[in-house]
Amino acid sequence: MTTTSQASGQRLTAKGLATRERIVRAAAELFYEHGAQNTNNEQIREAAGVSGSQLTRHFPTKESLVRAVLAWQADSIVARHQTPELGELDSFAALHRWADRYVASRDMLRGGCTFGSLAAEVVKSEPSHRDVVADGFERWQELFKRGLSKMRERGELRPEADPAALAHLLAAAFQGGALLDQAAGESTPLQDALHGALAYIESFAAEH
Repeated sequence: MTTTSQASGQRLTAKGLATRERIVRAAAELFYEHGAQNTNNEQIREAAGVSGSQLTRHFPTKESLVRAVLAWQADSIVARHQTPELGELDSFAALHRWADRYVASRDMLRGGCTFGSLAAEVVKSEPSHRDVVADGFERWQELFKRGLSKMRERGELRPEADPAALAHLLAAAFQGGALLDQAAGESTPLQDALHGALAYIESFAAEH
């Protein structure tokens, strides 16, 4: 039985898909630690436990691998926002649980946001990747927009609350706070940024 690789259009067996996934995961970790430009094929090959021919078969160019990693990271961040604990991100309590989870994460100190860090690196150096970067951010912000829209529909947010603008605010607070955490080596900046964004959103709470 074969299936199609979304990134390359290749017909891959289950074993081939597993190899591809292993390469992407290894590359994602190396890019997160060292940056895409500072990571070479030999490092990726060793980390993934694959041969040079396997690496080039799945990803003929560095650019194709970077795009695959960006797409994989976008999938991962969306999945982390769709847990039972967070539900539909459609309540003030759920949004605070989301913020607290990331404030407590040591990953923010180690390398910032996995998707945002790589996106910031490549969006200027490789303009051809802008579409996959934009798509990843759009999918992530859509989760906030959908939840905030539900809150407004239920009357928990006043009609003038703009879910799209508030979703941009949450994403910007997260990305900026994560970068400041990484620079400072402690989690206060992200905590302040997210709590400030949530306080602004709560200023639109409907009075009952």
